[in-house]
Amino acid sequence: MKTAVIAKALIASLGFVTLFTPNQASAQLIPQPWVSVGGNDGDVTYAVGARALNLGVELGAGPDGSTGVDVLKFINLPVISPYVGLGYYSEDKGVAVSGGVQVGATDHIFVGAGYNSVRGFNGQLGVRF
Repeated sequence: MKTAVIAKALIASLGFVTLFTPNQASAQLIPQPWVSVGGNDGDVTYAVGARALNLGVELGAGPDGSTGVDVLKFINLPVISPYVGLGYYSEDKGVAVSGGVQVGATDHIFVGAGYNSVRGFNGQLGVRF
């Protein structure tokens, strides 16, 4: 009887230790920057962004000299990280919606592809520290 209680307590303790291990969150405290190049209606568009704690911010330059900022929410999966976002751009471009995915290429490099309603389709290259 005592062995069964001790075994159950040990299994429960290991489960809680696994559940509350801070390794994943502490790794996300360091921002992960990226650059992005894309196109919309024949115009080249650019952006720089950073991600921490599954939230991101991207500063972009779109067609007709428009500039803006997007706030992104990432879903952290083991290999890929899809995201959705909402932003605002100048030059009467207004509100922008965006979405895409980032994929870990190596331990310190990731690539991505996305779409922004103002900046169009884009490719991303980023670094993890």
